[in-house]
Amino acid sequence: MQAQRMVTPASQTQRLCEARWLAIVGYDDGLHLQESAIEHLRSGEAPEQLLLLEHPHVFTLGRGADSSNILADPLQLQTNSVEVHETGRGGDVTYHGPGQLVGYPIINLKPDRCDVHRYVRDLEEALIRTISEFGVTGTRIKGLTGVWVGNDKIAAIGVRIARWITSHGFALNVNTDLSYFNMIVPCGITDKGVTSLSRLLGSQIPMSDVARVVSSQFAQVFEREILFSDFPSPATSVQA
Repeated sequence: MQAQRMVTPASQTQRLCEARWLAIVGYDDGLHLQESAIEHLRSGEAPEQLLLLEHPHVFTLGRGADSSNILADPLQLQTNSVEVHETGRGGDVTYHGPGQLVGYPIINLKPDRCDVHRYVRDLEEALIRTISEFGVTGTRIKGLTGVWVGNDKIAAIGVRIARWITSHGFALNVNTDLSYFNMIVPCGITDKGVTSLSRLLGSQIPMSDVARVVSSQFAQVFEREILFSDFPSPATSVQA
């Protein structure tokens, strides 16, 4: 499908960021895609990118994660077709799987956004604005990372920043099978739950529609010009 460009209403000197809808991608393949995007960005061969995709069932452990937060034994993991990967992002244990929108922003925070705390808060803001477009109010909880609806997490964030170029990113539960979270202690937090857009709205939502809204909100928060690549036509309308 031909790429589509959206200019956000900020300055005319905005950087271009290509939002790529990749559908289902294996976890290792997703890591390779990030590495390639980082190399191309550093060399000037390609613009910044926002990689949007779904992963097959996988539990990932961030740097310094407590592996005991994976509650499932090897037989349960095999029965449920769940892989386990250690990864270079921050954070503890989390789950990725079909129906969950994973976003990997590959952007350069230089020269004006060299602030890790601000970057994470900005990702939260883009996600809060995204779910608001679908009629769901998201909030932050002091001392915790991610986006919450009441006491339930709807979006997790775990990032890596090297020489101010970002990788890894966020995971938004859209049509996620939440039962997989019962096999872990999500992000090492024992007193909170998880939820999804489909649970809250009572219906399934086309993933590419949510990916398109995330891209638009990301562009506004980070003051980028977004180039949509490989997105199908929107299947649903969202609330203003």
